[in-house]
Amino acid sequence: MSGGQYCVESFAVEPTPANSMTEKAIIDPVVIGEAIKRVVRRSGTRCKEAAVAISGEAAITKIIQMPGNLSEVELEDQVDLQADQYIPYPMEEVSYDFEVIGPSVKEPQMNDVLLVATRTENVSQRVSACELGGLQAKVVDVEPFALEKSCRLMTHQMPAGGIGQVVAVVDFGASSTTFSVLSDLRVIYTRSFAFGGQQLTEEIMRTYGLSMEDAGRGKKEGGLPANYQSDVLDPFIDDMYQQVARSMQFYLASGTARVRPSMILICGGCANIPGVAELISSRLGIPAERGNPLGAMKLGVRARNQNVINKESAAMLTACGLALRSFD
Repeated sequence: MSGGQYCVESFAVEPTPANSMTEKAIIDPVVIGEAIKRVVRRSGTRCKEAAVAISGEAAITKIIQMPGNLSEVELEDQVDLQADQYIPYPMEEVSYDFEVIGPSVKEPQMNDVLLVATRTENVSQRVSACELGGLQAKVVDVEPFALEKSCRLMTHQMPAGGIGQVVAVVDFGASSTTFSVLSDLRVIYTRSFAFGGQQLTEEIMRTYGLSMEDAGRGKKEGGLPANYQSDVLDPFIDDMYQQVARSMQFYLASGTARVRPSMILICGGCANIPGVAELISSRLGIPAERGNPLGAMKLGVRARNQNVINKESAAMLTACGLALRSFD
């Protein structure tokens, strides 16, 4: 942080190697570790510690109540004793942690405690990949928590800075998309589903007989046949809208007091497709724009490629949320 403003000290992007992950689970830590090593070298960072995240689907979260008068050591002992009541896996296969949220609304003498657990293999895969890339994983977070943190970096795009507002954030990844709704900058709803930019790449491959590498390059840099817009891209953009519309319906039907969002922020690599935010806005009748968590940051001496940062910023949602952990 510089002068009360966050600063991008280093920046680089490296594509996830093909067949190294599936549904956000690491298949080949060695290949992922090599990719990490490359991106660290290209970024020029001297940092040797990292924050990583597991997907929300791989985590179990539960609010439990504990007596408010327990010391820190006593609280830890009580959580250790009771954790197996809430975790449907053998405890020897699980990694978990907890955080005190505050006094319980229903029982003021009790504290609400957030318990988060996942299979240990989900943690060890990421720790191993980091180590192979020359980094030490100091924090293992959960993606929805990282997203909530990163949304504070987009308040410059939200009505009233997000305060007293309901805002939807759609993060289109390579193979999966997360639809989240924030109220007063707190996540109140999240839904992940199998849809992402990889489907556009695969359609380009099928339509034009290209390799995955050439299809990906054509998608980002252009140079595809004249019918690409009408025959491939426009149908994919329509699919993006359908996914957002369906997620909005699920959200509104998930509770009796659900409030329609006042704005939608479109993030992820697919947010760079021209016209996406405008189409979603016009069809849903809700203002929408490309999310930019780096837009209000300064740039450090090792992060001066403004064009690259602007182009990739919409895909940095989870990364930004994890980076903010260093300020906790």
